[in-house]
Amino acid sequence: MNHLFAPLREFVGSIGNRVFLILLAGILVATVTTTWLASNERRSTMRELRYQHVAERVEQVVQALDPLTPQARDVVLHAADNFGFEAAFVNEVGDTLSPSTSPMADMLKSRLGEDRQIVVQRETDCAPRKPRNAPPDGPARAERPRMETCRVIYVSLRDKALLRLRLHMPGDPPSLRGRGVGPYGSPYILLFLILIAMLAYVVARMAARPIKHLASAATELGRDIDHPPLAEKGPSEIRQAAKAFNAMQMRIRRQIQHRTHMLAAITHDLQTPLTRLRLRLEKVEDKELQQKLVDDLAVMQGMVREGLDLARSMDSSEAMQRLDIDSLLDSVCADASDAGQQVELAGRTRAFVVAQPNALRRCLTNLLDNAFKYGQRAEVSIALDDLLPNRVLIRIRDHGPGIPEGQLETVFEPFYRLETSRSRDTGGTGLGLTIARNIAENHGALLDLRNHAKGGLEVLLSLPLKQAKRAR
Repeated sequence: MNHLFAPLREFVGSIGNRVFLILLAGILVATVTTTWLASNERRSTMRELRYQHVAERVEQVVQALDPLTPQARDVVLHAADNFGFEAAFVNEVGDTLSPSTSPMADMLKSRLGEDRQIVVQRETDCAPRKPRNAPPDGPARAERPRMETCRVIYVSLRDKALLRLRLHMPGDPPSLRGRGVGPYGSPYILLFLILIAMLAYVVARMAARPIKHLASAATELGRDIDHPPLAEKGPSEIRQAAKAFNAMQMRIRRQIQHRTHMLAAITHDLQTPLTRLRLRLEKVEDKELQQKLVDDLAVMQGMVREGLDLARSMDSSEAMQRLDIDSLLDSVCADASDAGQQVELAGRTRAFVVAQPNALRRCLTNLLDNAFKYGQRAEVSIALDDLLPNRVLIRIRDHGPGIPEGQLETVFEPFYRLETSRSRDTGGTGLGLTIARNIAENHGALLDLRNHAKGGLEVLLSLPLKQAKRAR
C-alpha cells in the first residue's frame, strides 16, 4: 500500500508543489465562496423585484375596485384575469392553506395602509396554467411546463369586502437556481480552472526557485569547496540568504585550507627527524632492541605518510578528467595481483566518470588494502546501480571476521581501530577508510560498509554518472 502513495508523497513533499496546492485551493475556495454569496444576493434582489412588481399589480387592482359599486366590480374582476390574476370575492380567509413567510404582505400594507386585512398564503399544489387562447381539448402546440409557484392574497376593500387574488408567479430562472452562476456550470468553467491553476503554478515555481538554487549550491559545495559563489540577486530575503551562504562557503574553505596546510606541514616536517632517527638506529649494537626500534619507527613513518595522504584527500585541487571506470578498476586490481594479493574482478559497465584520477585510484587502493589486511583476499565486482539511477556501483568483499554493526560508521573516523581484529599488529593506522571516504565525498560518491550475509565485510562505492557518456 505504501508504494501506491509514494508518488503522491513525493509530489506533496516538494515545497513548490505545496505552495502550488495551497494557492490553488485558496483561490478556488475564495472564488466559490464569493460567487455563492453573489448568487444569493442576486437571487434575493431578483425575488424582491418580482414581489414589488406583483405588489404594484395588486395595488392597481385594489385601487380600481375601491371606488366602484358591487355591480361594476365584476367587470374589473373579469379584466384582471388577463393580467395573470384569478380574482373573486369571498366571505372569509381560507384555512386550507399554510401562511407564507413572504414579505409581500408587508409590502402591500405599506402601499395600501395598515388598516386593511391582508393575508398572503402559498399554494402547495399549483398546476401550470394553459394558454388563454388554447382550445378546450388541449394546447395548440406542445409547450414545456413553466416552473411556477402560486400565491393566494386576501385583501379587504374599504367597504370591508374581502377580495381573493390567486397569482401565478414564475419560478427562479436557471441562472438563479445554481446552474451557470458566474463561471460555474458554464462552458467557461474549464478555462477558468486552467487559468487559476496556471497562475498558482507560476507563483509556486517563482517562490520555490531560489530555494532549489540554494539546495543545488549546497550540494555542489559538498562536492567542490571551490565551487563559484551564488549570485546575490533577487528579492531582499534571497539576496541575504545568498550572501550568508557565500560567507559560510568562504569560512569553510579557509578552515579546510588551514587544516590541510597544518597537517601537511606537520607530517612533512616529521620526515626529516624520522630519517635521522633511522640512521642513528643503525649504530645500536643490541640487535633485538634495534629491531624493535626500527619497527616502531616504521609505524611512525607509515602514520606520517598516511597523514600526508589524509591532507591530500581533503584537497580537491587536482583537475577532473573523463575516466573509463572499468579500465581504472582493472588497473588497480592488476597492481594488487602483481603484488601477490588474491583478487578477483567481475563485471563491466562500459561507463565513463568525471573524476580526479590519482585521488580515485588512491580510494580504490585503500579499499583493496583494507580487504587484504583483514580478509586475506578480495572479490571485486562492478555494475550499473539498480537502486540509484545514473550511478555505477563497485563492490569489494573480503573474507575476514567483519565489523560489529554498531561500528560500521565509526571505523571511518581518523585513527580509529577495532581492538580485536584490526589492531596495529596487522599494519593498520586507522586512516585508510577515512581517506577513502574523503575522496569519495569529493566526487559526490557514496561509500558504505556492511557485513555480507555469507561472511566477511562488503564495501559499496557508488559513483555518479551525471556527466558521463556511455561507450558505444
